[in-house]
Amino acid sequence: MPVGNTVTRIIVSIIAIPAILLVSYLGSYYFISFCLLIGSISYYELWVFVKDKNINVNLLLGISSIVLVITNVFNHFIDFYFLTILIIAAVTLIELFRNNGSPIINTGTTLLGIFYIGLFSSALVYLRELYPTDYEKGGFIIISVLISIWICDSAAFFGGTALGKHKLFPRVSPKKSWEGAVFGLFFAVISMIISKLVLLDFLSWKDVIIIGLIVGVIGQVGDLIESLFKRDAGVKDSSAFIPGHGGIFDRFDSLLYTGPIVLLYLKYLV
Repeated sequence: MPVGNTVTRIIVSIIAIPAILLVSYLGSYYFISFCLLIGSISYYELWVFVKDKNINVNLLLGISSIVLVITNVFNHFIDFYFLTILIIAAVTLIELFRNNGSPIINTGTTLLGIFYIGLFSSALVYLRELYPTDYEKGGFIIISVLISIWICDSAAFFGGTALGKHKLFPRVSPKKSWEGAVFGLFFAVISMIISKLVLLDFLSWKDVIIIGLIVGVIGQVGDLIESLFKRDAGVKDSSAFIPGHGGIFDRFDSLLYTGPIVLLYLKYLV
């Protein structure tokens, strides 16, 4: 990696990481705005990079639907079942009049973006709001998961660079190795154990270890899934939105996939 690009990455990280942790701690509309940013920009990036596949995603309707899905988790203005009906009806009805490429592929990709990016972004809001009577707890969980993801990514990169010999998933991401993945998993669990000592005293040791395993496994799967889409579209990064880091979708793919699984675990198994 060029020195200039490394310096840019470090500067952006120094600025962005404290800001992200702060909005995660504050919650409420601060965190909702953060999730709206992730969802909307990631959807825009998807719209851009699938164009080379001659796929014409409905950008305006897609972003509008994502905003509705995310804000509905916080404000509960409509039952999600009925919101889903409205979104699918609107996407298919508008596609009837678009006459812009393949209606099946356009509709499928538009809905994929809404319910993959939008629904998974909304799960982060749900996770942050999981403890309304003890509001800081949700913030501590989000912060711990974020830190664990970042440590997992770094450990996987450095471990894979130093020791990687066995390809993890060459069809999707040729540079990733099993050795790197194991390093990432190990340090994700260690990170959550440390979070238990610092922030998550209200969770059991079993819970933090399981969340660490979720981050270490599911987070890396989320990264592979986004890589699958990008490889199919023939792009390296989802965009150049974040200097030195690529796109929003690139930076938060692991969080988008991890958040809903952590939510399911805490909601139904704790």
